[in-house]
Amino acid sequence: MSKFLSLPVELVYRILDHESDETLLYSMQNVCRRIDQILNTYDRYITLDTLSLHGHPIGDVEAQHFADALRINTTLTSLQLGLNRIGDTRIQHFTDALRTNQTITNLSLAWNEITADGALHLADVLRTNQTLTTLNLFGEQIGNVGAQHIADGLRKNKTLTTLELWQSEIGCIGAQHLANGLLTNRTLTTLDLTSNQIGTVGGQHLADGLRTNRTLTMLILKLNRIGELGAQYLTDALRINTTLTTLNLYGNEIGNVGAQYFAEMLRTNKTLTTLELGCNQVGNLGIQHFAETLGINMTLTTLALSENEIGEIEARHLANSLRTNRALITLELNSNQIGDIGAQHLADALRALKMLKLSCNQIGNVGERYLEDVLQVSTTLTIQYSNYGAFIYDSDGIL
Repeated sequence: MSKFLSLPVELVYRILDHESDETLLYSMQNVCRRIDQILNTYDRYITLDTLSLHGHPIGDVEAQHFADALRINTTLTSLQLGLNRIGDTRIQHFTDALRTNQTITNLSLAWNEITADGALHLADVLRTNQTLTTLNLFGEQIGNVGAQHIADGLRKNKTLTTLELWQSEIGCIGAQHLANGLLTNRTLTTLDLTSNQIGTVGGQHLADGLRTNRTLTMLILKLNRIGELGAQYLTDALRINTTLTTLNLYGNEIGNVGAQYFAEMLRTNKTLTTLELGCNQVGNLGIQHFAETLGINMTLTTLALSENEIGEIEARHLANSLRTNRALITLELNSNQIGDIGAQHLADALRALKMLKLSCNQIGNVGERYLEDVLQVSTTLTIQYSNYGAFIYDSDGIL
């Protein structure tokens, strides 16, 4: 060590060039004053703002060293620690460090075997931390108790804007806790609760939160079995809510009745710009309601209806509405049964659209010619189409 410390600084820099970012961060800090001084002038170290350690299991000693480094680091803003088996005990080391760290804004802890106990440590940080804006807890097992802890933290938090709780087993009770947190939180803009089994009841709780919340702009509820009744609760809330711009309900079994609720809501809602209703068993009746609404609504810019029950008749209904609608920019109809005739209906009606997605729709050579004819006269439209993949066409041909 003494020989290493006596080396010229430039030579030490060259040695450090061969070390990994994680080694620089938590294996070389606090070894001695000279190494700290060298690190604080080493370009790679002082400009290190993102560290990704996905799939590198972190033991107890490593977690402690890592946390010690985070306490004094002043450059790191994004920390990705997915698939590291951190668990409830080791997460406490990191949360203790985040009480004093003033630079990290993005923290990803996906798939780390964190339960409600670990969520409690994170919630304690949310109460006082003034820099964290994004927290990713994908695939943790925090359950409804953990969701309650996080919601309690949100009540006092003033900086977090994005919370991702994909597949965290929170259920309808956890959804209720988070909805209660939304009643007072004034900073969260994006909430992702994909695949959490919240069901109709959970949808109702979140709808109650949306009635008073004035900051959330994006709500992702994919694969939650909300059903048509849950769709009714949400649409009732969206008649009052004036801030939500994006709602993703992919795979929620809302059917034609649920689609009707959304179509009717869009007649008066003036803020929602993106609506994802793919894989929801929406057929002729639901599409008719949407077609009628699209002739009135002038704020929705993206509508996703892939993997539903849309054939040539339903395509004709949509085409009729597109003749007058000037707001819709992106229409997603992948994996339906539109066919050649349906493609013709859409091609004859395209006006303001800039993106049309039609992959896997049983469109043959005839339908493809209809679409190509449209592209000959349109300078702004892009069509994603293939029966097997995703060929992308614009006015110049395949991109």
